[in-house]
Formats: sequence, C-alpha cells, structure tokens
Amino acid sequence: AVAMTGGQPHDGNLSVPIIARQLAAEGVQKIVVVNDGTGRAYERSGLPNGVPIRHRDELDDVQRELREVAGVSALIYDQTCAAEKRRRRKRGTFPDPARRVVINDRVCEGCGDCSEKSNCMSVVAVDTEFGRKRAIDQSSCNKDYSCIKGFCPSFVTIEGGQLRKGKATQAGGDAFDRLPMPTLPTTRTPWGLLVTGVGGTGVVTIGALLGMAAHLEGKGISVLDMAGLAQKGGAVWSHVRIADRQEQLYAARVAAGEANAVIGCDLVVAASDESLAKMSLGLTRVVINRDQTNTSEFVRGFAAQARSGNVQVNPDPIFPGRSMEQQIVEAVGEGRVEFLDASRLATELLGDSIATNLFMLGYAWQQGLVPLGLAAIMRAIEINGTAVAGNKAAFQWGRRTAVDPAAVLEAARPKSGLPAHHQLSTSVDEVISRRTAQLTDYQNAAYAERYARLVARVRQAEDAVAPGITLLSEAVARGYYKLLAYKDEYEVARLYTDGDFLKRVEESFDGDYRLVFHMAPPLLARKDANGHQVKRSYGPWMLKALRLLTRFKPLRGTALDPFARSAERRLDRQLIADYEATVNELVAGLDPANHEAAVELASLPEQIRGFGHVRERYHASAKQREALLLAAFRNMKAPAASGQARPRKTIAVIPG
Repeated sequence: AVAMTGGQPHDGNLSVPIIARQLAAEGVQKIVVVNDGTGRAYERSGLPNGVPIRHRDELDDVQRELREVAGVSALIYDQTCAAEKRRRRKRGTFPDPARRVVINDRVCEGCGDCSEKSNCMSVVAVDTEFGRKRAIDQSSCNKDYSCIKGFCPSFVTIEGGQLRKGKATQAGGDAFDRLPMPTLPTTRTPWGLLVTGVGGTGVVTIGALLGMAAHLEGKGISVLDMAGLAQKGGAVWSHVRIADRQEQLYAARVAAGEANAVIGCDLVVAASDESLAKMSLGLTRVVINRDQTNTSEFVRGFAAQARSGNVQVNPDPIFPGRSMEQQIVEAVGEGRVEFLDASRLATELLGDSIATNLFMLGYAWQQGLVPLGLAAIMRAIEINGTAVAGNKAAFQWGRRTAVDPAAVLEAARPKSGLPAHHQLSTSVDEVISRRTAQLTDYQNAAYAERYARLVARVRQAEDAVAPGITLLSEAVARGYYKLLAYKDEYEVARLYTDGDFLKRVEESFDGDYRLVFHMAPPLLARKDANGHQVKRSYGPWMLKALRLLTRFKPLRGTALDPFARSAERRLDRQLIADYEATVNELVAGLDPANHEAAVELASLPEQIRGFGHVRERYHASAKQREALLLAAFRNMKAPAASGQARPRKTIAVIPG
C-alpha cells in the first residue's frame, strides 16, 4: 500500500482495479468500491468478479454490511482530495463546475445538519441577531455539494455565472503611490521573523517571497517552514531570519524569545504555545489577523449536536478569541500588538480570502517589521509568477490599511451595507422592538401586539423580584419570538422574496446564472425508508411560486390553510401554547431563589432548531430539560446541570 500527503505523486502504477485484484488474490472475502459518482477511468467490468461500485451516499450502509461479513473485508474509497481539487482547479487541470452553494441565513435554523452531512470546514458559523446561522466560505469551498443534503430549505445553488471580483482588485493605484515609506529595521544583526498560519493558505509562499527578495538585495536569508502532518488545514510556521551577510546566520530556526516580529495570519496558530514561546516581552512586535478561522472542533461539535439534538450534552462551540488575544498581549506587552480583520478585508477587496497572507505581509511591512525593500518584494512577487497582479494588490492594500484604515474600511464596505440581521442588539429594549417589527411583517400588527403584551408582563414581574436585572425579560423576548415566528411554508417564501437574499446574491455573483432551490415541500416531497422527507431540486420557477405563496400568509393557521394540519404545523402551535402557559407560571411564581431556573426555562426555545425530523430530535431533548427545570423552579432551586454535559471548548485548538 502507498499513502502520500500534500498532493505528492506516488511511484509506480497503482489504480483501484489493481488494488482490488491484489486484495482478492490475497483472499479478502468481500470487497466494495465506493466513490462520489463522477466519471472514472475504470468501470465495473475492470474490477474482480463480484466487486460492486457504490455511491458515497451509501457509505454508512456499506460499512454496516461489511461488519457482518465473516473474515476479512475491504472498502476501497476512491475520491480526489478536496485540497488537491482546489489546487488543480487553480492550474486548470481539474473540472471546475460553474455551480456554487449559498445559504439564506435568514431561513437557516442553525441546526448543524449540513455539518453532519458534509463534515466540511467551509460551512462556517455566522452570528446574527436571531441566533447563530451558517454560511458557505466561497474561497475555501471545494464544490463537494454534500452540505446540500442537510435537511433545511436554506440551500440554493447558483448555476452558471461566477463570483464577482473584489471591489478593489485594480483600484487604488494613486493612493498606493502616495503611501509613505516606512523606516525599515537594520539587519546588521540577524532579524527574526515568524510567520504563522494555516496550511494551504500561502504561509510557505510568504517565506519563499521573502527569501527571493533578500536574495535580490544581496542579503543573507534563512527560511525554515514547519508544518504538522496536516499540511492542508493544519498549523504552519515559517521561520525567517535575515542578516546583512549569510555567514551571520548560524541557525535557521527563530529561537525561543528571539522573534523580532510575528505576522499572525491565523489567530489560533499565533496563540499556540509554539508561537508564544518565540515572543518576548518588550522585544517582539506582532500583527495578527483576528478573523475567526473555522476549526475541526467547530465542525465536529455542530455535527454531534445535529445527531443528538441535545444542546446540553453538545453545547455550541465558542471561539475563544478574546482569551487568545490576551495571551498574545501578555507575551509581548501593551502597545506592541495590532489586531485587524484581515480575512474579511482581503475577501471584500480582492474577492478571495487567499489574498489574506499577502495583505498581512503588506501591513507588517508598512509598520516597519520586514527589513526588505519594496522594489525587491514586488520583484519577488513577479518572479513567483502566480497571480502577480492580485498578490501585488493584496500587498499594497495591506500597506494602505496600516496608514489609512478608515479609507480601506469604506472601500471594503458592501454596496448595500451590513445586512440588518447581522447587526446585534445592544439592549433588551432593542431586542424587543426589533422583534415586534419582525412579527408585524411575519403576520400582522395584532400578532406583534400579542408578543409585546407577554414580554411586558414578564418585565414587570422580573423588575419586582430582581430590580435592574433583565435576564428573564430578554430570554422571553428571544424565546417567545422564535416560537411565534416559526418557519412555515409562508415564512420561508417571504424570507426568499422580500429582496434581502436576492440582493446579496446579486452583489456576490455576476454573469448568466440561475437559482436552484433545494427543498422538501410537504405536499411534493417523497419519504425515504426511515419515513423522513427527501429534498429535491427546483429550478428558477420556484421563486415565482414562493412569491405567490407569500400572498397567502393571512391564511396561516386558519381552516383554509392547506399546511395547518401537518404534524409539524400542529407542533408549532402546540409549542406556542405550552410556552405561554409556562411563562404565565413563571410570572406567578417568580422568586429570587428560582430566577435562574426561570431564565433557562424561558431560553429553551432557542435550543429547538432545524426542520422536520432534525427538529424533532432537538424538541425531544428540550422537553426532557424542561421537565427538570420546571421541577427546580417549583421547588425554588437553581437548576441542576445535565449530568452528561461536556464543557464548552474554549481552548486554542490548532486547525486541522
């Protein structure tokens, strides 16, 4: 057997048919080939007799079948590495379908079923006013499309067209020319620079560019790249040492406490023990990309949550950004570290997050942390020969950010501004007023007034028991809204057709494209062997159907509502009635001793996530927790923690 990493070619002729025939010759009882269904150089006739080819969607079934086989069995999984796909597509040697996935995060319920189905790092979390939702990182997406299988109507594929180029790919020439030249550090004694980041994003390229630039200037240079086993998606460090003469460099690695500068292209890696050990109080200066990078810990956490439906046992992962930033500040001292949202800025300006590391290099150079001339760095980018114009632009925009951050922020601002639901409320009054307005749009003013009356009663009761505290009021404001604004057929239609989603798609894509919706409409969807509805794809005509459906929202819940009798809609109405009864009990029996239990009880609706059978799992877990909390509330006690709960992950986890 041959195993290689990092896209390296293996020696000799090794193919799936050869592996299968070898295994059969060695007496393996049962062999199954699994692939992604795309074309292969071999067919079933080229495999040993009786060896089937199954689709990866059947992987779980195949494994269950093989475990029942007496003797040795083998599963041959044949699929191109996701990182290798992206690399080949950039070189034009691998098919690049004109099809991209987007998520309408206003429809998304944040259930995590897409992460469970895909195990994909490109499905990222987005914090919104109405909870944590999901989005697709278009820069890292490998077009696997398995996330679409998540049972959720928020997935749309953009077929045809292409991503719009960054807002400022060619802009800024005059502004760049006017940028002041920084004072560069001396290299009479060796200058130690540590570049940290994630494999596959260009950290090693930064070291190579600096090496070439130093060579062009006739300086001594040593570059040592260090990567773990996960060369793509794992932690990477590039140790760069620069001196006037090569003979001054006795060691390639930046020693502990001897880094003059650190360029942290990823916060998680920059805050790791390996990176912190190279920093020294009062010596090291640091620039850090503070944008959050999705880690495998997040993906596994969301997937486990979706499988169990239990938010107590599998709590929402928390990115420990503040604590990591504080570790870096403590390592080098106040005033010696700068944090910037480099990934977001680079993506908005240049259209791809891969530009982030050159952006960071430009920022660090303008701050006087890189002892090499501008002309040499620009020439090194040209000699590298890859995305020359884009890399030069990224470097220059990084420089400009160091000099005039306000102008860069303005240039990177989305045309229509930050979506309203991405702007978080700062007070309980704002939470209530925004949701009151939303419920008016959802149904009507009377429906919104129903919400406002109950929340007002809770605020009055809480103020009498705990003056100045609004935890229960905010919990009810959020929880009651979530139940009242249940995402039925009418609401999903409204959230697709009110203009916000389509405007954001138009800002992100251009060319001749069409929208394809991936849904399981209750009146049209078939069911699988487990009784779960199966999603289907619907072309652009679905948008017209959704616009028409939106007009019928006044029928919601009435005798004329064709969806009202479905099990899911009945559950929606039951949840509202149960919650109102629970809140009435909380108001009547609220006491300082049971206030904590009341807050958690009122927050339970936020733990009911998803659609269909996924939502049923979350609902079942929430009901179990509700029974324990009601008992605690009635007995005037603080709630007991779930015995099986795992602590939230707030440690620095190295990506990959």
